[in-house]
Amino acid sequence: MKNFFIDLKRHFLTGISYMIPLVIAGAVIMGIARIGSSFYGVVDIWDASHAESSHALVKLFHTMDGIGGLALGLMLPFIAGFIAFSIIDRPGIVPGFVAGLLAKNMNTGFLGALAAGILAGYTVKFILEKMQLPDFAAGITAIFLAPVLGTLVTCLLMQYVVGAPLAGINRALELWLTSMTGTNKIVLAAIIGGMVGFDLGGPVNKAAVTTAMALLTSGITTPNTAAQVAIIVPPIGLGIATLLSKKKYDESMLEAGKSSILMGLVGISEGAIPFAIESPLKVIPINVIGSALASALAVMFGANNPAPISGFYGWFTVEKWPLYVLSIFIGAFFIAFANILLRKPAQELAAE
Repeated sequence: MKNFFIDLKRHFLTGISYMIPLVIAGAVIMGIARIGSSFYGVVDIWDASHAESSHALVKLFHTMDGIGGLALGLMLPFIAGFIAFSIIDRPGIVPGFVAGLLAKNMNTGFLGALAAGILAGYTVKFILEKMQLPDFAAGITAIFLAPVLGTLVTCLLMQYVVGAPLAGINRALELWLTSMTGTNKIVLAAIIGGMVGFDLGGPVNKAAVTTAMALLTSGITTPNTAAQVAIIVPPIGLGIATLLSKKKYDESMLEAGKSSILMGLVGISEGAIPFAIESPLKVIPINVIGSALASALAVMFGANNPAPISGFYGWFTVEKWPLYVLSIFIGAFFIAFANILLRKPAQELAAE
């Protein structure tokens, strides 16, 4: 059993190694677009209306933001596809990619992508080991049966076993969060912050963020303030950790740290995903605590963010913005130092 979990971690790390260049490409392109558009007073460059802008550079930045978003949209299929590749080599890629895309469409987040990659890899492995055809037809298994049956079985399991329960959890969380609007603001902010920091764009995160944004239409801004703070705390914090303790991270994670900071500054929590996948039992709880801490502090200090904007270009429109920014960096440095303290040096991890 111990060997199984060691192999599982190796498969996850393989998925990360293939995903990191994709994340860097998407994050840098999107970051340039959002930073550039902010000089022209545009804080929602992703909005479709900017495609028809009379300003050539604004239109270009809108196109660039879409290209970056397209690259980042492939993140979950990449993770799932290359986890499956690590398990069973090339026959696992197609089932993994398709199941990862399904996980994305079902809003299951990166946890769903991990499940998709594992299911695809071991399903194809089972097919290749158990379906022994005569020698003259042996090649059919790898080029026909494995991709067809592997994709079908994996996607059916995702659709009816993994996806449906996660969707139910997502709906329940939205209802629960809405019902808590009248409770203590600081406690509510901490809960929302912890939820947003938990799965980095997954169903728990989206339940909190979507509900917080929906409550804005009723003039309730506390949940949105908490959510927008928590969106960016994990990627900034984990990026800072790689800058402060380079000996504890290998080259690929150091590169991921650079893009993670950039993604955090422009409001994209997925920059922290490579770190969460590499060491989920340590990183996820730290992310939850750091995000909850930052959100609670922002609300306690009286900061108020009435707009669904988490990136740095929206910080200065927040009421009591210096305290808002201070809360973000308190949470981020908590995450950075906690990860540094609990993480072994890169050489020890490689040896293990």
